[in-house]
Amino acid sequence: MDLLPKIKIEMVLPYNLVDGAVQTILKTARTGKIGDGKIFLSKVDEAIRIRDEERGEGAL
Repeated sequence: MDLLPKIKIEMVLPYNLVDGAVQTILKTARTGKIGDGKIFLSKVDEAIRIRDEERGEGAL
């Protein structure tokens, strides 16, 4: 069995950047072969920077 190397990318983005990021990943990562991967989208209710307790997009 040939195993392909994998990488995992996790991103938290403002809503207005999500579609562009998805399209960029699809264009650059697609080979058309088994193992191209998957994209999972989920919502993050809140982001909090621990250092200064900033919340929301500013914490990203």
